[in-house]
Amino acid sequence: MTTTIRGLMGACCLAAFGAPLAAETITVATVNNGDMIRMQGLMAQFNEKHPDIEVNWVTLEENVLRQRVTTDIATKGGQYDVLTIGNYEVPIWAKQGWLLPLDDMGADYDAADFLAPVAQALTVDDKLYAAPFYAESAMLMYRSDLLEKAGLTMPEDPTWDFITEAAEKMTDKDAGVYGICLRGKAGWGENMAFLTAMSHSMGARWFDMEWKPQFDSPEWKETLDTYLNLMTKYGPPGASSNGFNENLALFQTGKCGMWMDATVAASFVSNPEESTVADNVAFAPFPHKDGVDNHGNWLWSWNLAIPASSTKQEASKAFVAWATSKEYTNLVAEEDGIANAPPGTRTSLYANEEYLKAPFAQPTLTAIENANTQHPSVQEVPYTGGQWISIPEFQAIGTAVGQVFSAALAGTSTADQALTAAQTLTQREMQRAGYPK
Repeated sequence: MTTTIRGLMGACCLAAFGAPLAAETITVATVNNGDMIRMQGLMAQFNEKHPDIEVNWVTLEENVLRQRVTTDIATKGGQYDVLTIGNYEVPIWAKQGWLLPLDDMGADYDAADFLAPVAQALTVDDKLYAAPFYAESAMLMYRSDLLEKAGLTMPEDPTWDFITEAAEKMTDKDAGVYGICLRGKAGWGENMAFLTAMSHSMGARWFDMEWKPQFDSPEWKETLDTYLNLMTKYGPPGASSNGFNENLALFQTGKCGMWMDATVAASFVSNPEESTVADNVAFAPFPHKDGVDNHGNWLWSWNLAIPASSTKQEASKAFVAWATSKEYTNLVAEEDGIANAPPGTRTSLYANEEYLKAPFAQPTLTAIENANTQHPSVQEVPYTGGQWISIPEFQAIGTAVGQVFSAALAGTSTADQALTAAQTLTQREMQRAGYPK
């Protein structure tokens, strides 16, 4: 006991004479995407401004991150002080009382500068519950040199029929070039993010107005048939294991003619320091079925949120405020160039003439502004969302359906078998959850 008291007295005396106290350590759980990795390399400025805060990073693959942070916050485990979560989780978790409202973020923070569609998805009862680090829609990224070699011109409004034709003509398997790369890795935010957006662009819907699953519809059959045809004939081998990062690497190394995915990838595929095909990358809207006015309505943001159970809320708020500030945007611009600034969150970025010189800047903004998460399908639906469905049960159901569709891509089942399995399991889980409510 005497030793402990002396230790405490010594610490107090040291503090009184100006010696620094131990820094408070916060643990940040984040996804292993390029923008998040970049932030970890720019922490010197934060450390200089906040020498009293140390940041411990836990960087995880997307599916693993979702599983761990969901378990931690639902059980109030307290393992993480800052969570990287999507706009799917934010309103659901905020209503559960699991997240800290992000008010009082500092005089210079300017939350009003956030793009309206992005901020709206993170706001519950007029309070912001997460701060967007970057936001995205989806678009088509393609090799203009390969398309020209194929004798084709990209339409302003590409259809899936055109994509199929282009994929066939751009494929050169002997040269290791595949006409198309798409997500195949199972997960509600991996292959099902793409396939849900694709289904909406085909005129499909997940549920009718009575919450009955619609995988037995002709629109879903056309969606999965088209996807499997593209990927088995013109996609890379092992595609059922490929998610965002794997396809990014394939595209950057010249293995893909076309890639439909998150707009955030555009700065990476067009950066000559990271991409071997940077000089030949072009962009177009997310495809749709001829006669269906829907480009998938993909809208996603990776956001930083603080669990309400965190015991280090002020330190965590200081970090979140810095990482999602205009100041951080300017830091990235200074260190890595304005084109690499986190996209899709702040209006001021899209008022910057230097940023707008990037070929992907305006297409990204247009895609985000045109995403209609309130009416994601051309058919009447009981849900909101985009490449996800805004009900708590979607996380589990989407992952289960994603596993079924990934297995079909791997060749262990047919499209019809996969759709039947998706219909059955979704119907069972929705009944178990008590829908319609």
